[in-house]
Amino acid sequence: MTTALRRGIDRRALVSRHDVVLTGIDPRSPLGTGNGNFAVTVDATGLQSLPTSYPVSPRDPAEDPGTLLGTLSTWGWHRNPDAAEFSWRDSLTWYDSDRGPVQYVDMHGSVSGGTEKGSGPQDLVLRGNPHRLDLGTIGFRRHGRPLELGEVVPVRQRLELLTGTITSQWEIEGHRVDVETCCDPQRSAVAARIRSSALQHGLSVALTFSYGNTAWHNAQDWGSPSRHGSATERLAEGLWRVERELDDTRYSVLLRSDAEVSSSEEHLVELTSPTPDMDLVLDFLPPGREDEPLDVDMVQERCASHWRDFWDSGAALDLGAVDDPRAEELERRVVLSQYLTAIHCSGEMPPQETGLVCNSWRGKSHLEMHWWHSAHFPLWGRPQLLRRSLSWYRTILPRALDMASLQGFEGARWPKQVGPEGEETPSGIAPFLIWQQTHPIHYVELLRRAAIHDQGGEAAREVTDEFDDLIRATADFMASFAIRTEHGYELPPPLIPAQESYGGMRREVRNPTFELIAWHWALGLACEWVRERGQEPPEKWVAVHEGMRAPTPRNGIYPAIGISPWTIRSDHPSMLCALGVLPGTALIDAGVMGATLDDVLSNWDWSSTWGWDYPVMAMTAARLGRPDQAVDLLLTDTGKNVVLANGHNRQTASLPLYLPGNGGLLSAIALMAGGWDGSPDRPCPGLPPDWDIRSEGFIPSP
Repeated sequence: MTTALRRGIDRRALVSRHDVVLTGIDPRSPLGTGNGNFAVTVDATGLQSLPTSYPVSPRDPAEDPGTLLGTLSTWGWHRNPDAAEFSWRDSLTWYDSDRGPVQYVDMHGSVSGGTEKGSGPQDLVLRGNPHRLDLGTIGFRRHGRPLELGEVVPVRQRLELLTGTITSQWEIEGHRVDVETCCDPQRSAVAARIRSSALQHGLSVALTFSYGNTAWHNAQDWGSPSRHGSATERLAEGLWRVERELDDTRYSVLLRSDAEVSSSEEHLVELTSPTPDMDLVLDFLPPGREDEPLDVDMVQERCASHWRDFWDSGAALDLGAVDDPRAEELERRVVLSQYLTAIHCSGEMPPQETGLVCNSWRGKSHLEMHWWHSAHFPLWGRPQLLRRSLSWYRTILPRALDMASLQGFEGARWPKQVGPEGEETPSGIAPFLIWQQTHPIHYVELLRRAAIHDQGGEAAREVTDEFDDLIRATADFMASFAIRTEHGYELPPPLIPAQESYGGMRREVRNPTFELIAWHWALGLACEWVRERGQEPPEKWVAVHEGMRAPTPRNGIYPAIGISPWTIRSDHPSMLCALGVLPGTALIDAGVMGATLDDVLSNWDWSSTWGWDYPVMAMTAARLGRPDQAVDLLLTDTGKNVVLANGHNRQTASLPLYLPGNGGLLSAIALMAGGWDGSPDRPCPGLPPDWDIRSEGFIPSP
């Protein structure tokens, strides 16, 4: 019988049994350390010595591969000088709509296989800028040259989850090398402690710098040394500063080490040691940031303390006593996903889909994916990790208000694919998506629930007061976007639903099932919060919420969209989100949704799916009272649901990790373990009732 115990879990044992241990070089599965705003990914040497051996394949065969061994941050961005020649306004294209002509930031060319086709300089420059910048590569060298793969004999590498530390043991020419690597929990700093007699026989460490890259997949350009500058200055004994300049981008690196430091090559700083010991800390600093230097002991202590606090807080799910072969792998994925989303998805800006490991889509954030990256944090009792990136929406609020006004709408139209300034990227897909429009209200509801759990009902009111500006801007746009017809309020074209298969139909698509329910539910919450203040919500909010058209079943199942061809059986089965990601509403019939799930499972193009589609199906199955099926769906054996040894959800060679899959898994588990409004009155109602489960700390889902 399922049990749920509040204080019955040995959390440190639970976490430690899923430490990642590697005994060979796995080019798909490097290990990372970070803090949400900064992360470093390392190879088998414990540094970034073999970048070409951990490739990210290009989508355009004419381009060079990138690398999984990134040093990325939320603050490090670059624009090429030619970016100043164009504005997103240059890409505005008129579309007919039920309201009359509306302008969208469209592309002049197209994207095929991830590569721009028929695009002129304007599209390429605007899509390529700004791009996330790799801040520097730190790796071992041998007699002044980069290491080669065949020289490194891996022995054992371990990611210790309780301390956030990577320990690496390897050999080179008979010398044992021991490396400890970790990141500071607050600063963009990485520390390494190296012990090896090889340091006395030609082994050194080098910090090298590249130019920024506008490639889809690659943050580094090593072929443009004259386009950027690196100046090294000794500040004191054991302390150096490297000043970096790339066009209008500036940052510096504070280097503290007991090694001998030299800079004989352009964009390269080398560290050598006459002893078998070397300590070093690299602290990457944005412009205007001045910090006291850190040493390795300080970083290790701060890192270990942070991760112990992390694992001791929030929710936990222990499946160690479950006598089901699926439980061990599910628990592994859950534990590693908590670590990965904490280091890649909890920063001050919504992450890119490959986090701070490598670039995808030039490093830009996809705001419709923000839910999949970070919505689980409040449900796992860690609301502060979502709050940081939700507050970022205020940074782009003026631009979102301007875009809505330009198109004739009220409120804020939240963009889809953006850099740090929040400017929409030209695309035949991104500007037409609407499902991200409801997300800020969803985030606030999750934060409210966490506040009620921790502090009581009054704290919920404080949350809605805090984010009132975002709530109102969001609801105002939603209410003005919907249009009244004889069938009620509808969502008219041009639009593209979450299932992007209908991109070519954006001038005709209307009434996608998921988005209809999201509009109805989110506007209902916004109205409720206004009434809690003793006020009346705007009449338009109430009218759209109450008058939203319900999706119309066809042959007993919900279609993806409200016009022919109704459902294309590829990409995301997004209509399932209307009862799964979203709670039950009066507009959805659970029996019809059950038939819809069965229909999807009977015949779908699984090769075209994405990592978060499996949590979608699991959440729907759980709400329909099918817990055993929900577990099966989370562990579906398909290419897009692969979870590597390091915990990352691999998609393809060009998208070698996909954090929405990890975040989606955690949202599904939170629903299944923590329950939801109206869920069966038993512990862990979305997990099999015969499992011997220990759980604690979950916040019930809506």
